[in-house]
Amino acid sequence: MQTRFGSVGSLEEGKEPAVTTRSKTPPLRVLQLFGLFLALCMAFFMISIYTIRHFGTYSVIATVKSNIVPCDEDETTSLDHWRKPPSNLLHSMSDEELLWRASFMPRIKKYPFNRVPKIAFMFLTKGPLPLSPVWERFFDGHEGLFSVYVHSLPSFDAEFPPSSVFYRRQIPSQVSEWGKMSMCDAERRLLANALLDISNEWFILLSESCIPLYNFSVIYHYIKKSKYSFIGAFDDPGPHGQGRYNESMAPEVNLTQWRKGSQWFEINRKLAVNIVEDITYYPKFEQFCRPACYVDEHYFPTMLTIQASNLLANRSITWVDWSRGGAHPATFGSADITEEFFTRIYEGHECQYNDQPSSICFLFARKFAPSALEPLLQIAPKVLGF
Repeated sequence: MQTRFGSVGSLEEGKEPAVTTRSKTPPLRVLQLFGLFLALCMAFFMISIYTIRHFGTYSVIATVKSNIVPCDEDETTSLDHWRKPPSNLLHSMSDEELLWRASFMPRIKKYPFNRVPKIAFMFLTKGPLPLSPVWERFFDGHEGLFSVYVHSLPSFDAEFPPSSVFYRRQIPSQVSEWGKMSMCDAERRLLANALLDISNEWFILLSESCIPLYNFSVIYHYIKKSKYSFIGAFDDPGPHGQGRYNESMAPEVNLTQWRKGSQWFEINRKLAVNIVEDITYYPKFEQFCRPACYVDEHYFPTMLTIQASNLLANRSITWVDWSRGGAHPATFGSADITEEFFTRIYEGHECQYNDQPSSICFLFARKFAPSALEPLLQIAPKVLGF
């Protein structure tokens, strides 16, 4: 007992030999932990050497970085999200959502990036595009100046090669019937999808039976330099004009504002937004313009006359032949495709272009049957200019 207490007493009295000896000798527990740490370091080092030798340095780095997404790659927070066109036209938006999204319009006219204005060529068709080779040749070499959109029956699945301008250019579509509101719905759907591309400045509605009458450069500059949009909007006092007006459309639409025009139009971006954002006139036409009132002949001409008559050329740039009579214009087949036929289209017309007389009144023509394709391709270089 005395020896034990003597030892304790020595510690309490602070004798140097005892204290010095204990401070220089690490506890066994610390040595064990240090040894374990060294072993782990060696193991990690050996595993790293093995991985680099067998899989390369990139695999190790990629594994470390795979869960890190730089902020500048998030398109929703950059301007690219707004200025780049959609990479896939087959979106899941409803018509209501699409029209709402397409109605967005910048208030500042000057764009903060290099914007090259494009023409949106919008094809309204039941299915195939039999004259697509003509259009392929027309578009060739002018990439970046146009966009293509196709509205067909929902059941139709187009088969174009990846090299085609029509490849994957179908938009989400619904059934449309001639003369009914569903036809205007299809046209608004085309406009709304085209408006999602901020570079589209002009919008042309075409059918599968349409062809261009000039080469791309002529048409592009004709549209670009025009002060007006090309849509017919005239006052027809007869039974097929004012005779279709329903007094229930007032006060939104009065008889003095009632207009008629061709279904096939060219409009600028401002008027396209007017059409897709409309909730004032649409219900009136949907309810009170039904056959024998053909809504596709009256809705857009009347609405745009009320809203922006000063922007309308009040004529169509798509030529058709009504001389044979009937509810539909004449259709032309292979036997009709001659130089004399096109001379008749080009000559003998007078119109106003930027408030000046002009002999160039039509840029497109219809209706051409599938049988017209081969003679059109043969005559195109000499007559159509492409």
